[in-house]
Amino acid sequence: MNDQKQKYISCRAAAALFPGDLLQLLAAVHDDLPGDVYMTGGTVRDLLLGRKPADIDLTVVRRAKQWARRLVEQTGATYVELGREEDAARVVWQGLDVDFSSFREGASSIDEELQKRDITVNSMALPVHGLLHDVDCTDHGRLPVLDPVGGVQDLHDELIRVTSRESFHSDPLRMLRVFRFAAVLHFAVDADTLEEIRLHRSEIERVSRERVAHELDLIMASDRAHQAFVDMHRCGLLWEILPELQAGAGMDQPASHHLDVFEHCLEALHQMELVLTDPVAYFPENDAEMEQYLQADRRLVQLKWAALFHDVGKPATYGINEDKGGRITFYNHDLQGADIFMSIARRLRWSSRDMKVVARLIAGHMRPFFLANNQRQGSLSLKACLRLVKSIGSHLPGLFLLAMADALAGKGEGSPAEMEQEVSGLFRRLTLVEQEHVVPVQTAPPLITGKDLIDELHLSPGPLFRKILEQVEEAHMEHTIDTRAQALALAAEYAQQNAKTKS
Repeated sequence: MNDQKQKYISCRAAAALFPGDLLQLLAAVHDDLPGDVYMTGGTVRDLLLGRKPADIDLTVVRRAKQWARRLVEQTGATYVELGREEDAARVVWQGLDVDFSSFREGASSIDEELQKRDITVNSMALPVHGLLHDVDCTDHGRLPVLDPVGGVQDLHDELIRVTSRESFHSDPLRMLRVFRFAAVLHFAVDADTLEEIRLHRSEIERVSRERVAHELDLIMASDRAHQAFVDMHRCGLLWEILPELQAGAGMDQPASHHLDVFEHCLEALHQMELVLTDPVAYFPENDAEMEQYLQADRRLVQLKWAALFHDVGKPATYGINEDKGGRITFYNHDLQGADIFMSIARRLRWSSRDMKVVARLIAGHMRPFFLANNQRQGSLSLKACLRLVKSIGSHLPGLFLLAMADALAGKGEGSPAEMEQEVSGLFRRLTLVEQEHVVPVQTAPPLITGKDLIDELHLSPGPLFRKILEQVEEAHMEHTIDTRAQALALAAEYAQQNAKTKS
């Protein structure tokens, strides 16, 4: 693909995308619904890139939903309608998605239809109606790539370019799709396209929040999310979607940081992407824990969101401590940031699971640094380690991945020289604490229960029960008690102290 001559794809390569007898089944539908049929969009793009397409996009002149229903009747596959306003539907057959769409927005030809699409590399087509019946398409035959907007050349140049000036006004979500495809394909965004996005950026308000959130998640799922967010910032789109980040732009930080609050958040996202490419390089003695944690569904996306938003609470907590020479402070920005993030997540209609995981990481992201500071001073206690391990639970690896990205993103003169090594070493220590102190206690029967507090100590059920049982469990983990009698004695002592405090 090093020139602009007519491009072709072999019939064999196109036919290979249709498993089993799918071509014959489509041919039978074509007998009932005659007309031109085109393979389009990402299917053609991936064929030209030498990749196996994940699904098949087919465009017909009209009656796309009828095509889909007829295929379902023949195969017993699943029918999924794609939008009420568009004539489009999906057939899910043997794990393969076959999408049908009719010419959009009143287009009268395939060239006109392709020109109404979003970006050039998604606006190419192959005529496959002959392929359905093997007409003039032998094993050695080939199909012409229809390319009215220069997608072939843009593939060669690794460039994402909008098809027309009207594209973003027609569907403002296409602005986000530009960055998504740039991230997924590792392409650059055309300068004129960035300018068009700058001019149309406010129109993103017309798009449903669910559609915006979906595209943002696809960007985060790529391995170039940082670059996408940098580009969205440069053209002004980021402020339209996530205005909470704007307050950190230009806000100074203490000497441990070399970037303002917003740029630091972006750099933390960048560093998180780098860490996730090879977490063992940063945590060499805990590869098993990291591997297990990162296998969970959506884990990488959750961690990247946590990195981007980890300091979103700083502008709301900005202060100057005159007693410490005018030092900049952000007291409790971690907890404030978790609250701000939750409001963002609700606005974007995130799942409850994602909201809770990311908010938990943001709320706890300073605790590894507090412990690291104690460790540096020789005052890190087992109790402090236990409380962090218990409070963060299964997300201990995620918390330290976030801490590592945060440390790597803060390279001011006041930053400890060995901060990354301290984070790694502290994680190793905490995993040992978890294995040796927490897990044995949590997996064994408790020394006492709430029933014991009633029967043996004659206490009335209430909120105090939980506090007492937590104190007993913590003492058991610290190995200061290990029998039922010792647990009851500790519970009685705690209950007595609580009664004195109230009186």
